[in-house]
Amino acid sequence: MAGRRAPRARPDLSLEAAAGVRVAGVDEAGRGPWAGPVVAAAVVFAADGPPPSLRVAVTDSKLLTAERRAALHPAILACADAATGLASVAEIDAMNILQATLLAMRRAVARLAEAPDAVLVDGNRVPHLPCPARAVVGGDRQSLSIAAASIVAKVTRDRLMAELAAHHPGYGWERNAGYGTAEHRAGLARLGPCALHRRSFRPIRALVDGAAEASP
Repeated sequence: MAGRRAPRARPDLSLEAAAGVRVAGVDEAGRGPWAGPVVAAAVVFAADGPPPSLRVAVTDSKLLTAERRAALHPAILACADAATGLASVAEIDAMNILQATLLAMRRAVARLAEAPDAVLVDGNRVPHLPCPARAVVGGDRQSLSIAAASIVAKVTRDRLMAELAAHHPGYGWERNAGYGTAEHRAGLARLGPCALHRRSFRPIRALVDGAAEASP
């Protein structure tokens, strides 16, 4: 029918099959938040891939609810070699968010139980790795391994931010994961930045600079 949208293609293992035998998909969570670390995940499925039920369920984490991501997380870990790596707030502020993200990706790949033959990375930049790596723009909607990595990274980081919220209450990290929501902005206005806020990010830097100018 004219004007009818074609159904969105689901991620599959085509890119993995073309890249090698043991191929890791890599993605990150937490480049945009104002607080907390950035987390990357690497996922390698077995040669025969995940179970059919998982093949049809796994997609870009941004297309899934938090509840659905949480349900898929253990299923992915049960049938794949998966690992996570992070870069701290201090590293983000020292080297910038892009370089810190690439560092987190290198750490995730290095923590896999077995080194991959090749790596597929969501986005347009790849970290320096001891194996071939390919950047795939929109990879979390093309590659099943990258999509799975996006889920693992997102669930891992959201849980970490909820834990950190218990030590730094008032910003709502258990709900906003450190993003610049109205609740987070209100907490910053009331409490000021804490040690886990990214001072290299403009909104936080402006608060820090403003506080310094206001002090006698």
